Amino acid sequence: MPTEFSENEELVIPEEIPLLPIRDVVVYPYMILPLFVGREPSIRAVNESLAKDRLIFLAAQKEITDENPSPDTIYSIGTVAMIMRMRKLPDGRVKILVQGLTKGTVTHFLQEKPYFMARIKQIKEKPATRDNVEVEAMMRTVKEQLEKVISLGRMLSPDILMVVDDINDAGRLADLIASNLGLKVNEAQEILELFDPVDRLKKVNEILVKELEILAMQARIRSQARDEMTKSQREYFLREQIRAIKNELGDNESKSEEIQELRNKIEAAKMPDEIHEEAVKQVGRLERMHQDASEATIVRTYLDWLIDIPWSKHTQDSMDLTESQRVLDEDHFDLKKIKERILEFLAVRKLKQKMKGPILCFVGPPGVGKTSLGKSIARAMGRKFVRISLGGIRDEADVRGHRRTYVGAMPGRIIQGLKQAGSNNPIFMLDEIDKLGADFRGDPASALLEVLDPEQNYSFRDHYLNLPFDLSNVMFVATANLMDTVPAALRDRMEVIQLAGYSQEEKLKIAQQFLIEKQIEENGLKPEDIEITEQALGRIVNQYTQEAGLRNLERHIAAICRKVARKFATAETRPAKVVVSGISVPKYLGPPRYIPEDEREHDEIGVATGLAWTQFGGEILNIEVTMMKRNGGGLILTGSLGDVMKESAHAALSYARSKAAMFGIDDKVFSRYEIHVHVPQGATPKDGPSAGITLATAIISLLTGNPIRKDVAMTGEVTLRGKILPIGGLKEKTLAALRHNIKTIIVPHRNHKDLDDIPKELRKKCRFHLAKDLTDVLKVALIHDPMEWAKQLPMMKESRMPAHKTVDHAA
Repeated sequence: MPTEFSENEELVIPEEIPLLPIRDVVVYPYMILPLFVGREPSIRAVNESLAKDRLIFLAAQKEITDENPSPDTIYSIGTVAMIMRMRKLPDGRVKILVQGLTKGTVTHFLQEKPYFMARIKQIKEKPATRDNVEVEAMMRTVKEQLEKVISLGRMLSPDILMVVDDINDAGRLADLIASNLGLKVNEAQEILELFDPVDRLKKVNEILVKELEILAMQARIRSQARDEMTKSQREYFLREQIRAIKNELGDNESKSEEIQELRNKIEAAKMPDEIHEEAVKQVGRLERMHQDASEATIVRTYLDWLIDIPWSKHTQDSMDLTESQRVLDEDHFDLKKIKERILEFLAVRKLKQKMKGPILCFVGPPGVGKTSLGKSIARAMGRKFVRISLGGIRDEADVRGHRRTYVGAMPGRIIQGLKQAGSNNPIFMLDEIDKLGADFRGDPASALLEVLDPEQNYSFRDHYLNLPFDLSNVMFVATANLMDTVPAALRDRMEVIQLAGYSQEEKLKIAQQFLIEKQIEENGLKPEDIEITEQALGRIVNQYTQEAGLRNLERHIAAICRKVARKFATAETRPAKVVVSGISVPKYLGPPRYIPEDEREHDEIGVATGLAWTQFGGEILNIEVTMMKRNGGGLILTGSLGDVMKESAHAALSYARSKAAMFGIDDKVFSRYEIHVHVPQGATPKDGPSAGITLATAIISLLTGNPIRKDVAMTGEVTLRGKILPIGGLKEKTLAALRHNIKTIIVPHRNHKDLDDIPKELRKKCRFHLAKDLTDVLKVALIHDPMEWAKQLPMMKESRMPAHKTVDHAA
């Protein structure tokens, strides 16, 4: 390991040595300091130096932020230094300890890559040729100035004064002080380039004089700040004394101004008489309180709420029914029943000024436009819109507010929403009303009973305000996925409007009219940049989405737009218009997610297709039935069935046993064979009262060997006497059947009134068979008429039990 360089040693500097550009420091001869090296070329220069004679030329950069310096951006005058130690750091950098040896200048750059190599000419210092007395005086002056700088608070190395006292060379003294003053690179480089020691010392003296002036000015500023602080503290103390005296005398002007301002705001709010009387009473209480009392803050907050609530502020309804119709049609496709309901409300409002606001509840699967309908209604009526989400709320106080006795009390969400709207007749949306909870803090659903009852909400009392507020002008709109979890009392107070899913044609039209344009704009494209053909949309609807709503369809359209946007963003010149065809859809969205089911290519015995309703839309269920020999018989149910479906299966089996003679079934079958009913996709829980006729058809098909048509789907519940009970969700189930290319649907006869809710376009595609009892179902669902089939076949014996097989419909 080399030792420190001594000035008495003879320096032998090679002409060609590696050059290391340094950013924020200038290295002087005889100066020892650590350097952190991080750039790859610089690390290579250090390694090259260590591999040879450990000498390296240190030159400062003209620009500190320059990551890739060139010969033009590096000062030509620098210092030849010796690398004394080197250590590699964990982050890939290198730490070196260097000692400056002598000044040098770059005469020529030999290479720039992979590191700088330069031809160096050594600069030898001129001796001090002036009178020794002048030099000595200058050195003493500089030392005294340095002591003053340190005494005024400049943070320098504590040992510098002892080191300075031992230096008798003018150049060495100037370099040492300059290296410790923390000068800017250009100032330090200027000193380095002065080769006359006395001139260099004079320059350092000028810098010290300037530094002394700055430090003296800082000292004066600090002294003035201390004086100002003392003065302000004294003034604050006197003001507090004056305020205390005024409080004792009852002469508090600021409080009087605040009270008068509150009185003016109360008059401007145009409150009803009862509320105005309470507000004036609370102002009187506040006036008598000490303004620093804790209760005064509570009263002030209460008064602020009373003033900000829109007691008399309202918006004028748009009475132009044609314009309202246009706005509703512009925002939403179809939804005729809802649009008619809104226009009816506006028509009545046009004829009668004072009327109670309706309370509508939109029920349907996700993505069909329930929430966005609220904004459209507000826009069509010219009202303010406010929305609160009730999902997961368990505290009654969220609806009714907290009483003022609690810390941090505040009004409930109803009053907060009205304040946010700034109007007493907004469109108020209660989102996800079916997801309310209940616990020890109360039942929020019960708290909504008063809010949503037109006969009571004209005097709704929030616990915080404890004053009546008229909600009869508010038009409440609630949304829910299903009404099963909504209490009956709450459901009775709302006008429930069902929103079923969309058919494929409706999805195509909505995508063409709304979704594509919206996603093109949101992804930074222009209409002339992309075109999604009708065939592409049809393939997305059929093979990439199997939902009742539109959210996944919109996500897939957005995914296509993002990929096209990336193409436009990365291209140097603007590409041609992108046309997305049906063939190119997998290129953007990957392989199709939903392939049409091919399990039922043939008519099968014991396999029936049922229709089910879920909160996400309609679905089909392929119910399979088979049998195995077992003494005593029995019934096995698998497929994660709920209690209702299990009871339907038992009722279907009991019906088959009771009608065994009519269908040509041997009674011994039920005691010798075990019947197994299975609904595929066992991981998905299934329950509901509409699978009875499907289960009965599958069981009778198995026991008689009469195949079930593959293109027939059915829904309905069956009684022990074979009567068919009505079901719900007919439109959703119809859409599910059409999604699977099933066009013959058996429904209960008592659901004939619900066929009017199905659009004409769907009714034209389907054949609906209305069934009063199970024999009507079997005549349509089975290949052979069940009665004729029973006559043609003898009573089925054990040796002739049908196997689980498929039957070619052509046969």
